[in-house]
Amino acid sequence: DLEDQHPELVTPDSPTQRVGGRPLKEFASVQHLKPMMSLDNTYDLDELREFDKRVRKILDTDDTGYVLEPKVDGVSLNLLYEDGILVRAATRGDGTTGDDITANAKTIRAIPLRLTMDSPPARIEIRGEVFMSIEGFRKLNEQREKAGESLFANPRNSTAGSLKLLDPSIVAKRPLDAVFYAVGAAEGVAFDTHHEEIQFLEKAGLPVPALWWQCEGIDEVIEKAQELAEKEQELPYEIDGAVIKVDDLSTWDTLGTTAKAPRYAIAYKYSHEQAETVIRDITVQVGRTGTLTPVAELEPVFLDGSTISRATLHNEEEIKRKDIRIGDTVIIEKAGQVIPAVVEVVQNKRPDGASPFNLKEHLGGACPVCGGPISRDPEFVAWRCDNISCPAQLKRAIRHFVSRKAMDIEGLGDVLVDQLVDQNLAKDLADLYSLSAEQLEKLERMGRKSSDNVIQALEESKSRELWRLIHGLGIPHVGEGAARKLAAAYPSLDTLRGADKEALEDVEDIGAIMADAIHEFFNNEKNAELIQRLRAAGLRMEDEPQNHADDADQDNPFFGKTVVVTGTLSSYTRDEIQDVLRSLGAHPAGSVSKKTDFLIAGEKAGSKRKKAEQLGVTILDEKAFREKAEQGG
Repeated sequence: DLEDQHPELVTPDSPTQRVGGRPLKEFASVQHLKPMMSLDNTYDLDELREFDKRVRKILDTDDTGYVLEPKVDGVSLNLLYEDGILVRAATRGDGTTGDDITANAKTIRAIPLRLTMDSPPARIEIRGEVFMSIEGFRKLNEQREKAGESLFANPRNSTAGSLKLLDPSIVAKRPLDAVFYAVGAAEGVAFDTHHEEIQFLEKAGLPVPALWWQCEGIDEVIEKAQELAEKEQELPYEIDGAVIKVDDLSTWDTLGTTAKAPRYAIAYKYSHEQAETVIRDITVQVGRTGTLTPVAELEPVFLDGSTISRATLHNEEEIKRKDIRIGDTVIIEKAGQVIPAVVEVVQNKRPDGASPFNLKEHLGGACPVCGGPISRDPEFVAWRCDNISCPAQLKRAIRHFVSRKAMDIEGLGDVLVDQLVDQNLAKDLADLYSLSAEQLEKLERMGRKSSDNVIQALEESKSRELWRLIHGLGIPHVGEGAARKLAAAYPSLDTLRGADKEALEDVEDIGAIMADAIHEFFNNEKNAELIQRLRAAGLRMEDEPQNHADDADQDNPFFGKTVVVTGTLSSYTRDEIQDVLRSLGAHPAGSVSKKTDFLIAGEKAGSKRKKAEQLGVTILDEKAFREKAEQGG
């Protein structure tokens, strides 16, 4: 509020500058003041000793000090501070030039917008890793599962994908964190050792690795590397090894670099249980919303208790990053001990003629299932099939529709759904309600009793609650929780269909992206036709009043009104007050807008109250709300 009244007081390090106002059109390329080189790596302790021998030989010394720190499995980041103020954040890119992701980096709370020191350097580059904590990643996937969205495979991929989003407001909702471990170019400050750099970073307010050691000689390096491996589970983030650096910075120029990596550092990577195999082919799966997911078809190999023959490659961007090609020999492991993942390519075993993978060329520019057109999603890194009648999409859409968290229709398992689509008995969701027991009985593994049970389950589903239908329709980004909120705010599908984007955003937990998706879904001609056919089949399109205001209560001042609640109430929890409002026929909303009729303000009401005052919304305290509700009966 102070900055709104006095714009001249806005500073680059103000907390209000964490999230930018508008999505970017593209990332600008920026050049690092000092190159960000990659590291040579090894899985072998003997090779680690060879590294030490090379270092001592070049330096002509019998003993060398090192610093050992965890190799965080994240995405490299380069921060530039001028006079202590963060002015730029960039990805590693090709080591010389990266993408300017300052707007996204500012959403990460661990990154200080101002260094916490009285006399900061005039200019300094700070290097580190952006990561997603193991717990944060787990919660994010739980949220995506509830929203009916595809799950991320691992924390690193989800971090990389988040940082490439052009809308900082979305990035701000991702559980990103960061840790810093090195200094690039610097003006106004100098260091003699690498461990002094880490100490400086910590003093400047930047998060540094929880575990790191100064080591005298290679024997202590190996001892601490093994100790780090034993303590790996104590860390909040995933690591894939240890980084060893010569501590004395004055020797780095003498040691020099190869074309790609410095000779003063090496990564010792931990060997989780892995296996080597060959990629026979890359196939592409089609998801419920048309997303095309490449899958590596592997020479079967036994790993960690099971035989692995397939591994997801996530998306084309991931394939390019790891330079995966058909015919490659690859190292695989189970990410999180569960999901088979390709770790890296064994480059010296690449067959002659293996060419870089291009998804569009590989598919001949068409969906592998229906042959329809495909396109690249401009916001994400995914390719999609544009044919909404694609059989693969339809199968997944039906499976979602009949699932327990949607319409809860028993008996319609994957095998039966596949047969219904393959034999053209179900060309869309509404066709399910035209099925007869006689048609089902002719299918494989379907007797008369099973067929009758499915028909009965379909009949029972017609009276399901509205939120189940909303969820079952498969609206992008709308999961179970959002479907419940939408049904509570709009107890009729017709009123939901008629809501504009602004009104949808008034519903609690419905943001701009979800509102756009809902509005677009209901304004699609084919979806409108589908809903009409479901209505004709007898599906309930509105919730039956349950302790809601009936016609006699329409004189109640809250009937049909949009009401927002803010602050702390003494007599109700947030859920309880919303139930009371629904019983009065009101529509509880999460944010104040010009369509808000009442604001119920408890103690410590903040910005919502101020906005309500600016818009002229009627504001009631708890007592006034009860009195007004009682006046209406």
